[in-house]
Amino acid sequence: MTLWLCATCGIEHADTAEPPAACSICSDERQYLPPGGQRWTTLAELGEDRTADIDELEPDLYGITVTPKVGIGHRPLLVRTPAGNLLWDPPGFHDDVLIEAIKELGGLAAIACSHPHLTGVSISLSHRFGNVPVYHGEDDRRWIRRPDEAITLWRDTREVLPGLTLVQCGGHFAGSAVLHWREGAGGRGVLLSGDTFLVGSDRATVSFMRSYPNLIPLSERSVRKIIDAIAPWPYDRLYSGFHPGLIETDASKAVQRSAERYIGWLRDDIRDPDEGA
Repeated sequence: MTLWLCATCGIEHADTAEPPAACSICSDERQYLPPGGQRWTTLAELGEDRTADIDELEPDLYGITVTPKVGIGHRPLLVRTPAGNLLWDPPGFHDDVLIEAIKELGGLAAIACSHPHLTGVSISLSHRFGNVPVYHGEDDRRWIRRPDEAITLWRDTREVLPGLTLVQCGGHFAGSAVLHWREGAGGRGVLLSGDTFLVGSDRATVSFMRSYPNLIPLSERSVRKIIDAIAPWPYDRLYSGFHPGLIETDASKAVQRSAERYIGWLRDDIRDPDEGA
């Protein structure tokens, strides 16, 4: 039996003798299949020319970079706490070098995913660390590609470790979530957003999409739901799912302003100043 990984999204699928006919996640309108069609790979094949490095982003927060990229190419994050470490949006690859590096930081107590696109090899990693729980949104249950007893379904909010709370926002997926890290940024609070909302290249604003690669926007209702969900959770700094993906300070105000701008364009309340009346 072989553990198959979709080469386009980097998500592991159940062990089978032959690969599935297609990756349901990449067949969905939010993702895509490349011009050559569905392609599968394995951890052994990926390991032939890849490395995974861990870098400190701030005290007790580490980013993982896989080179060359795997699948979507997002940036997984590891948060250290006195009660154990959490891996957020795990990569689509691991090897013994990465496992040892994580062990040197204290191992893993939990794994959590912002949404189905960024589940990576979460089950494989759970097994390498004693079957630690993998938190997956209840409302995205149908997108689970590798069922396993390690998966813990949740909804609304869930404190997975002291000071680390999952918050369901919806929007990109029904179960799309962010992770609130209470002690991050020197106690001012950090939000890890995956691409529930994504930091722009200006590193000062975010945007909201149903599909980023296919440029499908979210509705005003969905954006307001996201903003309402995170309103009770104070944070000063924001990391989204792709490098550099950082708003260093005043991030909560930046997200609020970005939502108002987004909705203003949707409602035609904002217009290009060079546009005629």
